[in-house]
Amino acid sequence: MKVPHTLSEFEQTYYYKTELVKLCRQLELPTSGTKAELNSYIREYLNGTSAARIKPLRHKKSHRSLAYEEINLDTKLLDSGFSFNQEARKWFADYFGVKRFLFSKQMAIIKRKAEVEHDTEMTVGDLILEMQNWDQSKTNLSVEEGTYQWNNFVRDFFKDQATAQYRHRLKVASILWKKIRMSKKIKIYRHDLLKKYDREIKEYK
Repeated sequence: MKVPHTLSEFEQTYYYKTELVKLCRQLELPTSGTKAELNSYIREYLNGTSAARIKPLRHKKSHRSLAYEEINLDTKLLDSGFSFNQEARKWFADYFGVKRFLFSKQMAIIKRKAEVEHDTEMTVGDLILEMQNWDQSKTNLSVEEGTYQWNNFVRDFFKDQATAQYRHRLKVASILWKKIRMSKKIKIYRHDLLKKYDREIKEYK
């Protein structure tokens, strides 16, 4: 495969991911990652950085994949064995109370960002919160307003001492938030929601 000699020559050509992998292999650059990451390695090389100095943006470590019962809200996204596999799919399906759960592009973006930034503290619970915030940006609300409303709802939910009686409190907060979000009511947490939707959340007591 012909190797471009200048950045201009590279950017004037469209490459499929398989072609980018071949180019990276020929140039002795990292060959794993997204198409954007492979592009960045080649651009960096053509800008004068030696191949030896160009390192993968994400480091994948070998871990045994987690089983369904090993996954919880505190599970770390990185270096724990967590991955978007069938076990995680079953866990998310049960968590959200759906028969079939599909991993979204947004989930992949959030996890990839944690990998690039080496955020070893990010958990499955954090992933769910970011997904909720991302969903808010798709409503008629502004991105900022939707994010604030969900965050404030969760904050006020956890401040209410009565919510301590529930297991998986974030799950309970999510159920109540969906009820409020779909209604014409003001989008804030109120203590009386626990009584109003007791039937939907009593299994978590």
